[in-house]
Amino acid sequence: MDVEQISLFEPDCGARDLELVAAVLQSARWGDGPMVEAFETAFAHWVGRKYALAVASGTLGTWVALRALGIGPGDEVICTSHTWHQVAQAITLCGATPVFADINYWAGSLSPEKAALKITPRSRAILAGNTNGHPAAWAPLRALAEAHGLTLIEDSSEALGSRYQGQQVGTFGALSVFDFSAPSALCTGEGGMLVTDDLALLHELRYLRQRRLADRSSVSVGARVPLQAGMSELTAALGLSQLSGLDDRLQARRQVVSWYHEQMQSFEGVKPPYIGEQVDEVHWMLYVVHLGKRFSGSARAQMMDDLRACGVETAAYSHPLHQQFYYMQAGDAIGRQRGALLDTDRIGDRALALPLHTQLDEAQVQYIVKTLKDTATNVGAGAAIY
Repeated sequence: MDVEQISLFEPDCGARDLELVAAVLQSARWGDGPMVEAFETAFAHWVGRKYALAVASGTLGTWVALRALGIGPGDEVICTSHTWHQVAQAITLCGATPVFADINYWAGSLSPEKAALKITPRSRAILAGNTNGHPAAWAPLRALAEAHGLTLIEDSSEALGSRYQGQQVGTFGALSVFDFSAPSALCTGEGGMLVTDDLALLHELRYLRQRRLADRSSVSVGARVPLQAGMSELTAALGLSQLSGLDDRLQARRQVVSWYHEQMQSFEGVKPPYIGEQVDEVHWMLYVVHLGKRFSGSARAQMMDDLRACGVETAAYSHPLHQQFYYMQAGDAIGRQRGALLDTDRIGDRALALPLHTQLDEAQVQYIVKTLKDTATNVGAGAAIY
């Protein structure tokens, strides 16, 4: 078996992808055209929402959403600092204050009980994510938001197709944000989507997203300055094609996950991904394992080096935002030293992302897990007690 390099993620590119992108290149409209509208309509239908708005990235989409909700300086948004895509940074970009609450250690998502402790008179919204594809506890999060008059925003930038209590992710917040950069199962390189059932909110989102070609003949001056945060026709064409094969792609990724699960059963000291009781289905973004408590951050780094030397690309799943320099310099209202968010700190040191994509075969998965077992032994961690 060739083990020169097993990539963390490899996008799928087929004939239809090339066909639709080529069609845009041969047209006169590379921006603000029919491909964007078609992608929005198709994606809204796939998720199960009334409306969708294509944006340049999940982060920019969240920024537009916060502005549309009137959130800005002086406001607080409760969120988690444990994430892959740093969608929470949009809170900072719009001038509001991110208030980091701790997570459920195994699910990785915002804990409703811990989020409740962070609510103040300045709180305006809760931004919760489906971490690595695992749905958050949406029923108690929704109840918490409604009890305090807060807007619930769903970050689905890491999730496509997962289901919680009979509903697909992307249908729980007043609006939800998706991101299509790698390693998303629907990959367009860059780009994202906002989805909602609120028509008035959709109009505000469209106004703030970008000036459109039809607006150029207008001499009126808008009351709010829009961002140029739209999606190009080229990106939308790729997204539309990727969406058409998404269900098959998700099924193929489930097969890879089943191979991982089979190999992980006899692995002491490292836990495979967790699935909560209320969760019907999880489509993981990457195959993220939890290292035991005898593993430190430096031990994980050594394991990653060993795996890389053996031809396996891995990644530390996240570097918690509250530990990053910008937020630590922002004062007690934002940044925190280690120990303030105990479960976030623990998983920040111990979550290890392994390759997950449709190009993997069973022999490669066996090799990845065997190599992981070998390096876990080499760093001297032994079997961990949780």
